[in-house]
Amino acid sequence: MVTATRAPADPGTPTEPTTGRPAVRLLRALPVPLALITMIALAGVALGRVYADPLLTRLILGSAIGSVLISVAARRLPSWLVAPVSVAGLAGWTLFSLRLAASHAALPGSLAEVTADAARNAIPRLLTAMIPVEPAPDTVLLPLVAAWLTGLAAAEVALRTGRVLLGYLPPVLLYAGAVYVVGPNADPAIAPTVAFAAVAAAGLAMPSHRDGPASADPAAGLAPTVRAAVRLRLLAASAAGVAVVVALAALLAPLMAAQVDDRPVDPRRYVEPPQVESLDENPLIRISGWALNPDQKLLEVRTEAGPATPARIRLAVLSDYDGVTWRVGATYRNAGRILPVTDPAPGVTTDTVRQQITVADLTGRLLPAVPTPREVTGARVAYDPATGTLIRPEGLTPGLRYTVTSAREHLDGNLLATANVPAGEPVARVLRVPDGAPEQLRRLATQLAEQNGAPYARATAIQDFLAEHYRVTADAPSGHAYPNLTFFLFGPRNGGGQRGTSEQFAAAFAVLGRLAGLPTRVVVGFAPNGDGPVRAANASAWPEVLFEGVGWVPFDPMPRPDQEPRPVEQDFRPPPDDPPPSQVPEPTLEPTPTAPADAAAGPRADQHGPGTPVLVGGGSGALLLLLGLTLLTLATLRRNLTRARLERGDPGRRIAGAWRELTDALRLAGHKVGDVLAAAEVAEQARRTLADARTARPGQPAAGAVDGGPDELAGLLNQVAFAPHTTTAGQADRAAELATRYATALRATRPWWRRLLWSIHPGPLRWRR
Repeated sequence: MVTATRAPADPGTPTEPTTGRPAVRLLRALPVPLALITMIALAGVALGRVYADPLLTRLILGSAIGSVLISVAARRLPSWLVAPVSVAGLAGWTLFSLRLAASHAALPGSLAEVTADAARNAIPRLLTAMIPVEPAPDTVLLPLVAAWLTGLAAAEVALRTGRVLLGYLPPVLLYAGAVYVVGPNADPAIAPTVAFAAVAAAGLAMPSHRDGPASADPAAGLAPTVRAAVRLRLLAASAAGVAVVVALAALLAPLMAAQVDDRPVDPRRYVEPPQVESLDENPLIRISGWALNPDQKLLEVRTEAGPATPARIRLAVLSDYDGVTWRVGATYRNAGRILPVTDPAPGVTTDTVRQQITVADLTGRLLPAVPTPREVTGARVAYDPATGTLIRPEGLTPGLRYTVTSAREHLDGNLLATANVPAGEPVARVLRVPDGAPEQLRRLATQLAEQNGAPYARATAIQDFLAEHYRVTADAPSGHAYPNLTFFLFGPRNGGGQRGTSEQFAAAFAVLGRLAGLPTRVVVGFAPNGDGPVRAANASAWPEVLFEGVGWVPFDPMPRPDQEPRPVEQDFRPPPDDPPPSQVPEPTLEPTPTAPADAAAGPRADQHGPGTPVLVGGGSGALLLLLGLTLLTLATLRRNLTRARLERGDPGRRIAGAWRELTDALRLAGHKVGDVLAAAEVAEQARRTLADARTARPGQPAAGAVDGGPDELAGLLNQVAFAPHTTTAGQADRAAELATRYATALRATRPWWRRLLWSIHPGPLRWRR
């Protein structure tokens, strides 16, 4: 009986060896998975060059091992089950990694809160984080997820379909992305790149578990004339491939060589760093409001370590002056728990101060700390290394408690008398005097500078002049524009002039200092009396001057409490044609706080390049493009496989290929054909499967000619098995028609999403082996 014949394997497909020692099979199965794991891990090494410690590299290595090993272990499962299993593993590894990173960075909050925050802010914080980046949940989430998905995609393509070179594409893209994110912020990744290329080449060169005796010569077993033609085509294809590679190398090598000395593009310049609110851009004008409410509790301070003498707490540093307002003008970068350390200038000693600070009524984003902070726990911060100031991007809230460890500097006063001040472009920002400076201010600065030649003597003269001639009053109007400072310095005493808060004293010192050639800035902060509440009465502003070899030196132009100021006219008399101002300038109004969402809504006007939405959209578009290319590749491979089975070869091969199309259709419908079934039994199973599917879905066409197709195709298959030389081209065409009709009819009974998946399912590419 011919019906006892078993279905033959796919014609022309090498048979996988069933014998051999387990050690040999294991050795042949290892090279490609090990190469994929190593390549993904090397991408982590390349990205880890901008991280503060190797935690990120270890997490990416775990993602590489987990994703590839799950794909290896699940090779016997249907391909559509591998992705859910791998994603479940990704979820577990991600939660473990985020918990480890949160503990490493000492971040407060539950795992759910940390995970939600990291998912919302992973991309912008990664691209705005200060370098070296601390491995925190928001800075490790995106790399480890990308590494896991890379391992999943690479393993499925390289191991299931056997296309190792195509499987290398995801790790190559991941490595290129890591190098791009690093940009110019680290040394060239020469060693990882060479190792990456070497591992990729080794993975291609090593024999795989699919290599067998039949694969040694693809033309083995063919007739001599056919074998010669096949070998000639293989030789021509190989020569064409080599020619394409050589041509590409000759074309691209000069272009790539020309880029060796170029500075890489830094993607961080396209992303808006955290910004302060309008309330914090000029906190100097808040001094007058605090002076009118001296009992308002702003902070609670407890010193945990450090000297017994109270430490001055700094809130903001204002370096930019436009003739109207002093502004912060800092560039804040998201930072981890440990902040960058800069060596103090020669002659400057430091001691460690650790304070626990609890926020009360202080609002805004600026985070108070003793200068210079080195470690912050209990709050996520952004840091400006140029000024040593902190912000909390989410804004301050009552009850916020954090701990700051700072390196408080102590200056050697003996160095100041002979210290010079820097000049030139590096300090042009803190030397700039805006246009429109009143002549009286220029004349006063010139008079003080002429009488004192050394920079420190000039700064001391300005300090003493302000302390000796002006008085402090809490109800002085706010303002530090040129008209306000002119009235403060030269206005009549009986008309409200020559009095002010620390706002006017600090701003007047800074402007007079710049007019006298001193690099100056204004600092806003608090001078607590010790541990306990820090109230509005403790708020103050003071000027600082930059000296070479020493750094920024604070000055105190405030008058002594027991000293009666003498009139300005005794030391400085304006010319008769330049009388002192008599009209009180308009006070500067304190801006209303900007909502956190509005403050970070758009980029600054002076920044160029796409912002975060563009980057996110571009990244999403790239992912969609990659997904589309993957689906297109699978559809093309499936279509080429069907054409090869139904249209190429002698009639016997085409009939066997048609039978394989029928059995693949059954398997795609969820009915795997048993290996021990005869052809007639498979045909019966095919007819029953189609009938049941039509019954389960009303509206399908009634039984027709297609229902007898499996039996007729089984008869042709048996003819191939027992009388291979009697089959004709017409019978092969009939077999192709029957297989196509059956697959189309069975596909039409599937749900819509299964019909979409039918043409791109990678299963037939693997089952044919």
